Amino acid sequence: MDFTKKSYFKNVVFTLVLVSTMAFSQNNKQKELETRRQELRNQIEQLNKLRADNKTKEKSQLSLVEGVNHKINVLSNLIKVTNQQANLLTREINDNQKKITNLRKELADLKDDYAAMVVKAYKSKNKQSRIMFLLSSNNFKQAYKRLQYIQQYADHQKKQGESIKTKTLELQATNKKLLNQQKEKNTLIAENRQVQKTLQEDRKEHEALMQSIQKNLSTYTAQIRQKQREVNRIDAEIDKIIKAAIAKSNTKAGKSSSSKSFALTPEEKVLASNFTSNRGKLPWPVDNGYVSLGYGTQRHPIDKSLTIKSNGVRITTQKGAQVRAIFNGEVSEILKMRNVNPIVMIRHGNYLSIYKNLSKVYVKVGDKVSTKQAIGEVFTNPGNGETILSFIISKDSNTQNPASWLYKM
Repeated sequence: MDFTKKSYFKNVVFTLVLVSTMAFSQNNKQKELETRRQELRNQIEQLNKLRADNKTKEKSQLSLVEGVNHKINVLSNLIKVTNQQANLLTREINDNQKKITNLRKELADLKDDYAAMVVKAYKSKNKQSRIMFLLSSNNFKQAYKRLQYIQQYADHQKKQGESIKTKTLELQATNKKLLNQQKEKNTLIAENRQVQKTLQEDRKEHEALMQSIQKNLSTYTAQIRQKQREVNRIDAEIDKIIKAAIAKSNTKAGKSSSSKSFALTPEEKVLASNFTSNRGKLPWPVDNGYVSLGYGTQRHPIDKSLTIKSNGVRITTQKGAQVRAIFNGEVSEILKMRNVNPIVMIRHGNYLSIYKNLSKVYVKVGDKVSTKQAIGEVFTNPGNGETILSFIISKDSNTQNPASWLYKM
């Protein structure tokens, strides 16, 4: 094989590998987008169900705005993901249309070559039989070569026929795939139009709610500040308990009580290591629900001049929802404060998961719990029908963003 042929062969192989890699990558991307789209659709179904379950309750304007805000965000994300899917399908459709054009040309060339071979073979048959062709050889070596030629020619004809059959089947499969992709794209576009219509309706509802709130903004602002003060009071008490537990663990281990980290036993170190290795894979503390308030300091959706601090997340769920331990651990505290629903704290080595706003508690201090074990029930506000779990993850006394720890939060 000379240099030119080697170079050509390498280029062909490289092109085939590149095309195969791109197709595989696109296929994976499409699967990821479809999974995400279904997750968002499920969230919307949950939102609609929760709204339907609580439609007889008179919700506060603040709660209504929070709910509509969240739905608008989910709908916007759904539209974005669906558009990405449609755009990816468009590229795949264009690629397949080009592939079909090339396949048709290749198939036409193969058929022309095959037809020419058939004609040539027919003419050769009329002029001279194969036997005469062999007998007319000058010597045995020439006869042998002619026999090889006849066999190779027959094999080539057979391969050409098989190639035509293969290309025909490939063309049919690509055509079918193209039709399915076009149908899928049309379905996505139709669904997206409906989602955009719903989004417009929710935005109008949001505008109407905000106009109503603006008329008496000072009252709502006072309610927001009061609610934040109450949250801060509870979180300060939780922080105090955690620091006391840290000091106690260090005193017990014969270390300085001023240390800011838990003194861990060998078993607790293993537990903490296992907890860390499950980062991003831990189950949600409730079976169903959505995050109605994220982690960290953020602008309030109603009064942009106000900031709210969240040491964890708020998860809106359905009435009667059970609370589940997110990992193996030990119940370290059940906090009961005046005018505050019970709070359960579970230690996982030097990590803690904290479950606030419970109506029922199934465990007691010192109990060993396992992943997904029911530890209580979320409180449902009888006034507005809201069932909200406040959830915190802390490493020693430093709060963490639960979205980094829980699966697909």
